[in-house]
Amino acid sequence: MADKKTPILELKNVVSAYGRIKALKGISLKVFEGEIVTIIGANGAGKSTTLMTICNIINAVEGDIFYKGKRINNVGPQMLPSMGLCQVPEGRRIFPRLTVLENLDMGAFFRSDTANMKDDIERVFELFPKLRERRKQLGGTLSGGEQQMLAMGRALMSRPKVLLLDEPSMGLAPLLVQQIFDIIKMINSQGVTVVLVEQNANLALQAAQRGYVLETGNVVMEDEAHKLLTNPDIRKAYLGE
Repeated sequence: MADKKTPILELKNVVSAYGRIKALKGISLKVFEGEIVTIIGANGAGKSTTLMTICNIINAVEGDIFYKGKRINNVGPQMLPSMGLCQVPEGRRIFPRLTVLENLDMGAFFRSDTANMKDDIERVFELFPKLRERRKQLGGTLSGGEQQMLAMGRALMSRPKVLLLDEPSMGLAPLLVQQIFDIIKMINSQGVTVVLVEQNANLALQAAQRGYVLETGNVVMEDEAHKLLTNPDIRKAYLGE
């Protein structure tokens, strides 16, 4: 059951910029433990920038980012996975010249509990049976869908408390998209909080409990996902109606 008192992740009036151009213009959002929260919006709205700012890949020039109640604005991106905050970036960014198993090992590079890593690899293979079949294959030779599975599996090897997913369905066939979303819900049911940035607003809102709508770097609406799904303005702007 999600704790609705203290957010596991919170942004307060966060501003970030590319040079002099403000990409986020003071956004605030909360994510509670156990939720799937989605961020939807048009291209260029600031969705991916939000995730990169949370991870300090892009620095917030104003505002505060809290994870488990601790301000993390100045924590290096490489330190966050060991704290339980892990991102699957847009475009997957696996290691193409490493095998599937080697990619998964890289996801646990900071861990010292090697005895448990075999169990976690087995868990990844249960979620993604295709990866078991391809475990000795080079990452760069996998299909787009298999690379997305590998990117998610690699992130799960860090044992995340919060998983940030950036456009997991991008470039995938419709059948694979549904499979990826089913797996996201399964990962969430196993105790991982998920923040989902997704162009397919319909599927994202169906999977999530709550959603935020971004427009040009501002949060313009937030609500329970099922209410956003039936909102006529949202349906017209983002669901193609």
